[in-house]
Order: sequence, then structure tokens, then C-alpha cells
Amino acid sequence: MSDERHRNRHRDRADRPAEGMDPDRLRYFTQPVDGRPHTRHRRRRTGTADTPSGSWPAAPASPDGRLPGPGTAPQTSAPQTPAPQAPAQRPAADTTPSAPQPTLRSRAQRSDPGTAPIPVSQPAQPQRTKSPRTEPRRAEPRRAQPERIEPDVSSAPAATGRSVVGDRSSQRRRDSGVAPGALAALAEPTLTGSQADARVADHPDTDSLDVHARVDHDLTEPHDLVEPADDPVVSPLADDPVVSPPADDPVVSPPADDTVLASVPDDSHPDLDDHPERRPAAVARRRRRRIGMAVVAVVMLALVAGVGYWGADKAGLFDSRKDYSNAAGTADVLVHVPANASIKQIGGILVDDNVVGSVRAFVDAADGASLSSGYYKLRTQIPAAEAVKMITDADSTNRVGRIVIPPGTPLDTKRDTSGRVTPGIFAMIADQTGVEINGQRLGVTEQQLSDAAANASITELGVPSWAQESVTALNGDHRRIEGLIAPVTWEDIDPHDNATQILNTLITRSAAMDEGWGLVSNNKSGLTPYQTLVAASLLQGEVQPDDYPKVARVILNRLAKGQRLEFDSTANYTASVVDLNLHDDALKADTPWNTYVRQGLPPTPIGAVAEPSVEAMEQPADGDWLYFVTVDSKGTTLFTDDFDQHRRNIATACQNKFITCR
Repeated sequence: MSDERHRNRHRDRADRPAEGMDPDRLRYFTQPVDGRPHTRHRRRRTGTADTPSGSWPAAPASPDGRLPGPGTAPQTSAPQTPAPQAPAQRPAADTTPSAPQPTLRSRAQRSDPGTAPIPVSQPAQPQRTKSPRTEPRRAEPRRAQPERIEPDVSSAPAATGRSVVGDRSSQRRRDSGVAPGALAALAEPTLTGSQADARVADHPDTDSLDVHARVDHDLTEPHDLVEPADDPVVSPLADDPVVSPPADDPVVSPPADDTVLASVPDDSHPDLDDHPERRPAAVARRRRRRIGMAVVAVVMLALVAGVGYWGADKAGLFDSRKDYSNAAGTADVLVHVPANASIKQIGGILVDDNVVGSVRAFVDAADGASLSSGYYKLRTQIPAAEAVKMITDADSTNRVGRIVIPPGTPLDTKRDTSGRVTPGIFAMIADQTGVEINGQRLGVTEQQLSDAAANASITELGVPSWAQESVTALNGDHRRIEGLIAPVTWEDIDPHDNATQILNTLITRSAAMDEGWGLVSNNKSGLTPYQTLVAASLLQGEVQPDDYPKVARVILNRLAKGQRLEFDSTANYTASVVDLNLHDDALKADTPWNTYVRQGLPPTPIGAVAEPSVEAMEQPADGDWLYFVTVDSKGTTLFTDDFDQHRRNIATACQNKFITCR
């Protein structure tokens, strides 16, 4: 900081009265006569060893290199103590002569003069005259804490007349955070006994203790500061807080050995140091933490709300409870219920088709009832309870597209000797798909199915690869697809489909069933998959399921020997009337399916082939049987490999009147 700047801050203008100022403050700002800087720290900063006045003369050093302590006279090899002079008067231009180097004393040392002084390394300070004073004075508080920068010892000149700070005092100053040079600059010089007496003698005694009587208030011309010599000075200790001047006016007190004291910029913030939570970084962290917590809270609330809404929706709290009251409804509608659909899903389908008023009404009306999949002919805008009743009707009056095919059922309708008609597969399909919806006829007829079976390509019909050769050989005959439709319950034949589409659906699904039964992968009969299917169809028309494996062995034994099968079921397949007691006309009919006339297996199965017969043909029983006959209505069947025994077994059946004998 320049001297000009310092003067601008601290000089007293002529238009500002000085009478109201504090005596210590007035004494602090008094200006010397020669116009040099008029503050203590400025004189300490600019003073040098060879300056005639305003400097800090070096005190004579002791033989061991230490400065004299308080209360002791300096000891040197050639003592040259300057004679005390009278205090400088206002007209005089001379300054106060130099005095021995003062030392910093602690309170304990001031209270006990006999205590050995603690050596303190202090910069040279000027001798200042003291005026009588009764009250101890503390040094002016200062804010800035100058930083001491130690010079290079090897290049600095040796200091003379300086004392060394003791270990404890130095440690206490370092702990207090005050630079050693700054503390020395603030301390009052301690005079020796002889010097103090000389100063007291030079000053006239005064009866007044008024501090204003000892201060020259004329600030118009420079003069020296006069202070009492016997004024007890209370120096700042390491444990006493020292207030530094503002950061823009740091106090720098260079020692006599050219040690440089660098000022510490006042860039600290006591409030923030005392309260870390007020620092900008802490505030930013708290702000980010609050934002993060707010985001987490919003996400949690959204999650809870979403889960709550989902649960309420699943529980049907938001569902409409609308329901109709007219049981007759307004129009016909064909509704499809998918397989494995829940009651709520079925209710949604009915709402979409305008059958019921709301899903909630249908769910409440169903009350957990079991609903089958398939097509239903219903009425629109009917009560939910009425819709449930129409779907669960035991007679299946409203059911459409559902057929149940028993094992061995052929494609064509058959009539027996009693006049009973057994509907074939084509008749079942035509009956269950034919429905009228609002005056429009849906479904197919038997003739349409027969034409599609005879003329459609094997690809359009969905014939599996292992049966395509045999099916192609009978092009033009609808019976070429015999046995390719499995005897199961078909729940959802779509009435909107044509004949070819319906046959494709049935054949494709049946082929998957046959393959699942091991027709291709687990066949140990020695026959092809299609031949195995044909042979399995013969078992169903001859005996009970328990005898399937034995009849399968009879078929294989006869085929192995080249003997005709001569099964009655094959003769009845082409007969107009099915009769257990075959007559000569049926036995002699020359058809590809009559095993009494043809060698080997028929060209196609003679009916729908079920799983038990397929498995029996795949795994036939072991035996050498060639003949069998059922002898009673209970299904008792006798097997033998001898033809004479076979004739006796036939006689037994005649005796039981199970068959007619001539």
C-alpha cells in the first residue's frame, strides 16, 4: 500500500474537529515534525537502521547474542548508552534520539520483575517518550494478521541487539494465529530502569491526570508523539485476541534484519467459517438434496397412485354397472368365446357385441360359473343374467359349431338293420355350423363338404405329408380323407368358414394329434404311419378296447403270412345297411375296402381313429393268433391260431345267440 493511499485514509482534515476524538486514537494519528508517515506501523515499515530519526535503532546485544530482558540494563563489551534527552517540543525540528531495543514482555514478567526474561526475537523499534499515565493502555486492536516471511539466513546480515523468543512464547503465538513480526510491531517498547528514570526526570511533573493535557491538539503541523515513560504497557499476549486493521491496509513491520512480512489478504469470511452450513458449497448441496428428495417423493407418489389405480381397476371399482332389462333382446348376434377366457374377458366380449350393458353386471351375474369356449347365438341388449343362462344351457340350444365325434365314426351317415341312423362326420358339421342370424343362413351342407373332400387339393385340405400319397391315389372320392379327422370334441368350428376351410382346420389339428400319439415317432408295428392308422381303424370295429393289442397282433400275423384279413367291419363299411350278420351279398361285394375279397389292408381307414387303437397298433401284444371271435354281448373274445378251434368258438357264439348261425 502506498503512503499516499494511507494518508488519504487516516489524515485529519482541517474542517473536521479533533477535540471529540479518543485520546488514544488522536495519539495514534499524530504526525511527526519532519513530514514522515504519521502512523506507528508506517514508521515501523519505512524505518531503517541508518535513518537519523523515525527509525528503530538496534539495541546493543549481550555477549551471547541476546537482547537485554525487561528490567535489566543491556550488557555489552563497550557499553555506550546514550544520555536521555528532553522530550521534543513543538517548535523544535529534532526527533527523539534512539533508545535501546525494547523487548516483548508477558504479563508474568511484568508482574514479577525478578523473573528471567524469555528471549524474544523482535524487530528494532524506535524509542518513544512516555508521559505520566495512571491507567494501563492496550494496543489498538487490529484486524489484519500479517504473515511473516523469513529471509534467507545465509544472505541476510547478522542482527545485533535482538533477543530470541522463547519456546513457550513462540509456540503460544503460533497457536494464536498471529505472525511474530505483527505481534512485535504491536508491542510497546520496554525501557530499562535507567532510561525510564531519565525520561521521568526530563518531563515536568503535572498535577493533572487528564490525558488531553498531555496531547497537542494542533494538527496543522507535524510533531512527535510524546508518551509517559512510566506508563505500564499491556502488550498483547499469545492468548489475547488481536484485532487487525482492515484487509485493504495491512500492517507490515519489517525487522531490522530485512525480514519481509507479507500481508494476509482479508479473503476469509468469519460467518462462513463459524457456520459451515452457510457456505455456498453447503447451500448448493442442500439445494441438490432437496431437489433429489422432491423428485423421489414425486416418483413414489406416482408409483403409489399407479399401483392404486391398477388395483382399483382390477377390482372393478371403475367399472360401469349398467344392465338391460328386456330378456327378449333386440336382435340376433353370433358371439365367439375363446378357449381359456376368464369371466371378465367374456364379459368384455359381450359388451363389445352389445349383448350386455357392462362387464361388472355380467361378472356379478355369472358368479363364478364355468363357461365353455365356442360360438353362441345370443340376443343383443339382454340382461346379464339371461346371457349367462343362454351360455350355460345344458341342452346347448344356443351353441353353434360344436361337434362330438365318437371313435370309428365314418364320414358318411350309416343305417343299421333296426333302422337307427348314425350320423356321419359330414352330417355333424353341417348340422352344427348351419345357423340363421337375423334371417341370414350361415354354415355348410353335407354335399359341400363331400365335394370339397373329393376335389380340393391336398394342400388346401391340410393333408399331412405321411398321408399325401394314399390320399392322392383316391382323387375324386370323398372317402380319401377318411380317418384323417380325429374322434374328439370340436368346440369352435366357425360357421363363417366354407367347407374347404372347415376341413382344413379339422385335418390339420387331427394330424398334430396323431403325431402326438406317436404315430410317426413311436411306431413299432413295422407299418407306415398311414398303414398303421388304417389298421388301427379296424380294431375299433371288431372288439373292445381291452382286446385291441391282441387283434393288432392277429392283423400283423395274417399280413405276414399273406392271408386275407376277412374282417366284417370292412364289408359293412361299404354296405348300405350295417349288419352284424353279414349276408352273401355283403361278403361278396367287390370293393377296395372288403377284406373278404381283397388282400391286405383297405385303402383308407374305415372310420375316425382314436388314440387307444393307434397306441395298440403301435405296440401290439405278443402271440401267434390268427383267428378271433366275440361270443357274447359282454364282448368276450376268443383267440386261437387253429382254424378248427376257431370254428368251435363260432359255435359257442351261436349258442349264445350273439350271432345267427345257419
